[in-house]
Amino acid sequence: MTDNTDEGKTFSEQRERVDAPIRRLFGTYGLEHWFPLTIGIVASLATHLLSLLPPVLLGIALDATFLSKKPYQLPLVPQSWIPTDQFGQLWFTVGLITLSFLGSALGGLAKGWGLNEFAQSIQHEVRSDTYNAMQRLDLGFFAEKQTGELMSILNNDVNRLEQFLNGGLNVMTQIGVTVVGVAVLLSLINFEFALVTLATVPIVAAFTYKFVQIIQPKYAKVRSTVGQLNARLENNLGGIEVIKASSAEDYEFDRVTDSSKEYYDTNWDAIRTRITFFPGLELSAGFGFILTFAIGGLWVLSGAPFVFSGDLSPGGFVSFIFLSQRFIWPLAQFGQLINMYQQAVASSERVFGLMDEPSVLETDDDAPDIDVSEGVVEYEDVTFGYDDEETVVEDVSFEVGGGETLALVGPTGAGKSTILKLLLRLYDVNDGTIRLDGQDITEVSLSSLRQSVGYVSQETFLFAGTVGENIAYGTFDATRAEVIEAAKAAQAHEFIEELPDGYDTEVGERGVKLSGGQRQRVGIARILLQNPAVLILDEATSDVDTETELRIQQSLDALLEDRTVLAIAHRLSTIKNAETILVLENGRVVERGTHGELLAEDGLYADLWGVQAGMLEEIPAR
Repeated sequence: MTDNTDEGKTFSEQRERVDAPIRRLFGTYGLEHWFPLTIGIVASLATHLLSLLPPVLLGIALDATFLSKKPYQLPLVPQSWIPTDQFGQLWFTVGLITLSFLGSALGGLAKGWGLNEFAQSIQHEVRSDTYNAMQRLDLGFFAEKQTGELMSILNNDVNRLEQFLNGGLNVMTQIGVTVVGVAVLLSLINFEFALVTLATVPIVAAFTYKFVQIIQPKYAKVRSTVGQLNARLENNLGGIEVIKASSAEDYEFDRVTDSSKEYYDTNWDAIRTRITFFPGLELSAGFGFILTFAIGGLWVLSGAPFVFSGDLSPGGFVSFIFLSQRFIWPLAQFGQLINMYQQAVASSERVFGLMDEPSVLETDDDAPDIDVSEGVVEYEDVTFGYDDEETVVEDVSFEVGGGETLALVGPTGAGKSTILKLLLRLYDVNDGTIRLDGQDITEVSLSSLRQSVGYVSQETFLFAGTVGENIAYGTFDATRAEVIEAAKAAQAHEFIEELPDGYDTEVGERGVKLSGGQRQRVGIARILLQNPAVLILDEATSDVDTETELRIQQSLDALLEDRTVLAIAHRLSTIKNAETILVLENGRVVERGTHGELLAEDGLYADLWGVQAGMLEEIPAR
């Protein structure tokens, strides 16, 4: 069995088409939410600035109140507001520190609301827009991509963007305010001594630059491998019945283990780089603190050391120690910010790569709606092949009059289902033209075309929800009476009434609580409720027993008397009354006519009829 392990490569091609993804994220989605972003950033600025006041106040109080070495002075505060006695200065300092903590707490509340509102809103809009763009792509795209890979982008990658927009912006603001604020305060206290504390900045910058170069491609690979792992898990959970029936648990365990190991290896490679970088960054920042303490201590005890000059008071030294601690921590967090940023870049490239994926179907938003009155379907020299593969349908031409039934029969793989899917524009023809009531289907709006053509496939898909909701899917404003009427027409009402909650019974994921025949009848009821002008039945009764098939057929004969029907059936008895029967082989029409005419030709149709009639001995060797 082929293991589709090149999904990451496929999405790497789409990532390469995305330029400046973070700038696009803010430009496309961030500007609309400027208000919470502004509140969050302003509150974050105020919070971090207020957090710098206590160390400065402690230093001033130590020199002025406790040691009486300097007068108690504060920038921007009138001297008349400052008490002159020691106890007054003590409580004045306590009051200012208390106000700074209260202000910081209130600012933290506003910051939390603003940044979370900003990040959550963008996360919601990006996920919705990505899904909307994805669901409008042609079926060929979904045939090449695994569901787990797409789910990884819609969930994991979009969530990663939210983490950056919230936590990343907060850390970015904290680093900017703290580093700049501390640098200014230290320079005001003692410019020469400030140079000692700031000496680690170039080292941190060099560390960070090297880290970005190494980690960026590794995070891109991690996002690809987690998508492949999700695809493997989703595929196995969906096929758990086949796995059990085939006793393939050990085989699938090995495949999941291999996918998990690949994710483990790539993720651990990125982690190894990260955990090597962070301690080095913290060591550099710690070295700056040690240097600050050693030189500052010498300065206070014995005067300016080495090449330095001027005085450093004990209060100034205490402020330096506290502020340098505030300075070192953001520097250590800078690596974490770069880490989040690189993860966000890798995720946003995948998100926008999916969002920008072009559809093979060419659609015109200004195209007129199709006008269907009779339901005449024409195929003229239609040829089609999937991508670069060999031709699946070749030179097919036919016409179905309004209210008539055309049946397609032939061996498996003859192209029957593909021909009918072309009418819905699930794919576009390579050559030729398809018309509905004389209108080229590529020149009308896609939505109006699909509303005019109902499709019941070989495998009816039911959504998680109730029976009634699944019948009304696509006709969302239908009344319960209309739903019941459609169910009766599809011979589904009787079994639905016997379900525990009738039409309100939950069908489970993909309709797992219903049998195959029950799901098929619910699907037929859904299409009958939509009341399309043209109806496609692709083995629509393949999962029902003979009695139910007969009842559905009788009901369809009455309901579809004035409706154009294109039907595929392997049970030839269900389509023998069709006005025209096309026999296909290898994508080409090899016979056409009525049931009687085709039997008289004694060709492929007659052979297929003979097989189903049990006349095996009379059928030619071919």
